[in-house]
Amino acid sequence: MSFEHEVHVGWGDCDPAAVAYTARIPSFALQAMDAWWEHQGLGGWYGLNVDHNIGTPFVKMNIDFRVPVTPRHRLICSVRPNMLGQTSVGFHVDGHQDGTLCFEGDFVSVFVVADRFEKRTPPPDIRAIVERELDEGLRNGAAAAG
Repeated sequence: MSFEHEVHVGWGDCDPAAVAYTARIPSFALQAMDAWWEHQGLGGWYGLNVDHNIGTPFVKMNIDFRVPVTPRHRLICSVRPNMLGQTSVGFHVDGHQDGTLCFEGDFVSVFVVADRFEKRTPPPDIRAIVERELDEGLRNGAAAAG
Protein backbone atom coordinates (compact mmCIF):
# COMPACT_ATOMS: atom_id res chain seq x y z
CA MET A 1 0.00 0.00 0.00
CA SER A 2 1.18 3.49 -0.78
CA PHE A 3 1.27 6.21 1.82
CA GLU A 4 -1.28 8.91 1.00
CA HIS A 5 -0.86 12.61 1.66
CA GLU A 6 -3.66 15.12 1.11
CA VAL A 7 -2.82 18.51 -0.38
CA HIS A 8 -5.15 21.49 -0.36
CA VAL A 9 -4.66 23.19 -3.72
CA GLY A 10 -5.50 26.84 -3.20
CA TRP A 11 -6.47 29.60 -5.58
CA GLY A 12 -2.99 31.10 -5.13
CA ASP A 13 -1.46 27.89 -6.52
CA CYS A 14 -3.17 28.53 -9.86
CA ASP A 15 -2.57 30.55 -13.01
CA PRO A 16 -5.15 32.73 -14.80
CA ALA A 17 -6.53 29.58 -16.50
CA ALA A 18 -7.51 28.35 -12.97
CA VAL A 19 -5.20 25.31 -13.08
CA ALA A 20 -2.17 24.74 -10.84
CA TYR A 21 1.04 26.36 -11.99
CA THR A 22 3.31 23.74 -13.52
CA ALA A 23 6.01 24.48 -10.93
CA ARG A 24 3.61 23.69 -8.08
CA ILE A 25 3.24 20.04 -9.18
CA PRO A 26 6.78 19.00 -8.12
CA SER A 27 6.25 20.99 -4.92
CA PHE A 28 3.08 19.00 -4.14
CA ALA A 29 4.97 15.75 -4.77
CA LEU A 30 7.86 16.88 -2.56
CA GLN A 31 5.42 17.77 0.24
CA ALA A 32 4.06 14.23 0.01
CA MET A 33 7.54 12.66 0.14
CA ASP A 34 8.42 14.83 3.15
CA ALA A 35 5.21 13.60 4.83
CA TRP A 36 6.26 9.99 4.01
CA TRP A 37 9.55 10.48 5.88
CA GLU A 38 7.65 12.05 8.79
CA HIS A 39 5.19 9.13 8.81
CA GLN A 40 8.18 6.80 9.21
CA GLY A 41 9.00 8.51 12.52
CA LEU A 42 12.02 10.42 11.22
CA GLY A 43 10.62 13.95 11.50
CA GLY A 44 10.44 14.57 7.76
CA TRP A 45 13.35 16.08 5.90
CA TYR A 46 13.82 18.59 8.72
CA GLY A 47 14.29 15.78 11.24
CA LEU A 48 16.57 13.85 8.92
CA ASN A 49 18.80 16.90 8.49
CA VAL A 50 18.75 18.36 11.99
CA ASP A 51 18.33 15.28 14.19
CA HIS A 52 20.13 12.65 12.10
CA ASN A 53 22.56 14.81 10.03
CA ILE A 54 21.27 13.16 6.86
CA GLY A 55 20.44 15.09 3.72
CA THR A 56 18.67 13.69 0.68
CA PRO A 57 19.22 16.11 -2.23
CA PHE A 58 17.51 15.19 -5.48
CA VAL A 59 19.45 14.10 -8.53
CA LYS A 60 16.50 13.24 -10.78
CA MET A 61 12.84 14.18 -11.18
CA ASN A 62 10.61 12.86 -13.93
CA ILE A 63 6.94 13.88 -14.00
CA ASP A 64 4.23 12.95 -16.49
CA PHE A 65 1.23 15.27 -16.50
CA ARG A 66 -2.14 13.62 -17.23
CA VAL A 67 -4.87 16.16 -16.45
CA PRO A 68 -4.75 19.62 -14.85
CA VAL A 69 -4.72 20.00 -11.08
CA THR A 70 -7.31 22.51 -9.84
CA PRO A 71 -8.60 23.80 -6.48
CA ARG A 72 -11.92 21.98 -7.06
CA HIS A 73 -10.91 18.78 -5.23
CA ARG A 74 -8.29 17.74 -2.71
CA LEU A 75 -5.12 16.39 -4.31
CA ILE A 76 -4.26 12.95 -2.95
CA CYS A 77 -0.60 12.11 -3.46
CA SER A 78 0.27 8.43 -3.09
CA VAL A 79 3.94 7.87 -2.23
CA ARG A 80 5.95 4.68 -2.28
CA PRO A 81 9.65 3.96 -2.45
CA ASN A 82 10.52 2.19 -5.68
CA MET A 83 14.32 1.90 -5.50
CA LEU A 84 17.11 1.69 -2.95
CA GLY A 85 20.71 1.79 -4.06
CA GLN A 86 23.96 1.93 -2.14
CA THR A 87 23.65 5.70 -1.64
CA SER A 88 20.35 6.59 -3.32
CA VAL A 89 16.63 6.19 -2.82
CA GLY A 90 13.80 6.52 -5.33
CA PHE A 91 10.13 7.30 -4.86
CA HIS A 92 7.09 7.11 -7.10
CA VAL A 93 4.31 9.64 -6.54
CA ASP A 94 0.84 9.55 -8.10
CA GLY A 95 -1.37 12.63 -7.74
CA HIS A 96 -5.14 12.05 -7.96
CA GLN A 97 -8.11 14.37 -7.74
CA ASP A 98 -11.64 12.99 -7.48
CA GLY A 99 -10.38 9.53 -8.54
CA THR A 100 -8.57 10.81 -11.65
CA LEU A 101 -4.80 10.48 -12.12
CA CYS A 102 -3.48 14.02 -12.62
CA PHE A 103 0.25 13.33 -12.59
CA GLU A 104 2.78 10.63 -11.81
CA GLY A 105 6.44 11.04 -11.12
CA ASP A 106 9.64 9.28 -10.20
CA PHE A 107 12.16 11.01 -7.96
CA VAL A 108 15.68 9.96 -6.98
CA SER A 109 17.78 11.47 -4.22
CA VAL A 110 21.11 10.59 -2.68
CA PHE A 111 21.99 10.28 0.97
CA VAL A 112 24.57 12.77 2.22
CA VAL A 113 26.13 13.77 5.52
CA ALA A 114 24.11 16.97 5.86
CA ASP A 115 26.70 19.21 7.51
CA ARG A 116 29.45 18.19 5.04
CA PHE A 117 27.34 17.45 1.95
CA GLU A 118 29.32 14.24 1.37
CA LYS A 119 27.69 11.17 -0.14
CA ARG A 120 26.99 8.34 2.31
CA THR A 121 25.14 5.07 2.62
CA PRO A 122 21.85 5.21 4.52
CA PRO A 123 22.16 4.10 8.14
CA PRO A 124 20.86 0.60 8.85
CA ASP A 125 17.61 1.79 10.48
CA ILE A 126 16.68 3.96 7.49
CA ARG A 127 17.71 1.24 5.04
CA ALA A 128 15.46 -1.18 6.95
CA ILE A 129 12.48 1.21 6.72
CA VAL A 130 12.85 1.66 2.97
CA GLU A 131 13.49 -2.06 2.38
CA ARG A 132 10.39 -2.96 4.40
CA GLU A 133 8.30 -0.58 2.28
CA LEU A 134 9.86 -1.91 -0.94
CA ASP A 135 9.14 -5.50 0.11
CA GLU A 136 5.55 -4.62 1.01
CA GLY A 137 5.10 -2.95 -2.38
CA LEU A 138 6.44 -6.03 -4.15
CA ARG A 139 4.15 -8.29 -2.15
CA ASN A 140 1.12 -6.12 -2.86
CA GLY A 141 2.02 -5.89 -6.54
CA ALA A 142 2.35 -9.68 -6.79
CA ALA A 143 -0.98 -10.14 -5.01
CA ALA A 144 -2.69 -7.70 -7.36
CA ALA A 145 -1.19 -9.43 -10.41
CA GLY A 146 -2.12 -12.92 -9.19
